[in-house]
Amino acid sequence: MDRFAASDSACLFLAAVPDEGTAERIHRLAGVLKRAHKFDGRLTPPDRLHISLFFLGGLPERTICAACEVANDVRAEQFEVSFDRTASFRGRSGNRPFVLIGHDGLDRLRSFRQMLGVALARRGLRRVANTHFTPHVTLLYGAHSVEEHPIEPIFWTVTEFALIHSMKGHDYLARWSLLA
Repeated sequence: MDRFAASDSACLFLAAVPDEGTAERIHRLAGVLKRAHKFDGRLTPPDRLHISLFFLGGLPERTICAACEVANDVRAEQFEVSFDRTASFRGRSGNRPFVLIGHDGLDRLRSFRQMLGVALARRGLRRVANTHFTPHVTLLYGAHSVEEHPIEPIFWTVTEFALIHSMKGHDYLARWSLLA
C-alpha cells in the first residue's frame, strides 16, 4: 500500500461493491426515483456505488496495514445481498442521503461484517470494529427527504470486498476475493 498523507487517509474504507451490471441497474433505478421524488442532487456514479463495511479514515498507516492483514486472512464464502426499499437518512440540512435498504436479504452481509469486525478487534483494532451498522447503498444526496418505500428487490452476489480510497473517484487499493 502506498503511504498516505493524513488528509489522504481520511477517505479510506472497506466496502462490498456490486458487479458492473448490477451497478448500472442501480444507477438506472436511482435516475427514475430521482425524477419521481423530484430530487435535485447528483446521482452516485455506478463505479462509486458500494456498501461501506468499516471506515478507516484518519488512522495511522500501521493501523491501516493491520486492517489489510486481517482482510488477507479472511476466509468466507460468497453471499447474496438484496435491497427491497428506499428511504432518506437524516443528514445535514439540504444534504440528506437517499439510499437502498433492506432487511432479511442482508443477514449474510451482517454476519460477514460481524466476523470481519471480530477479527479486527482481535488484532487490537476495536476503534475500527464498531458495532453500529445500517447496510445501505447511497443513491444520491438530496435537499429533502422521503419516507421509506418498497421497490422491486435489487440483489447481487458479493464475491469480494475492497479497500477504497475515495477522493474525486474511487481508487481500489486492495481487493479480497470470497470463496466460491
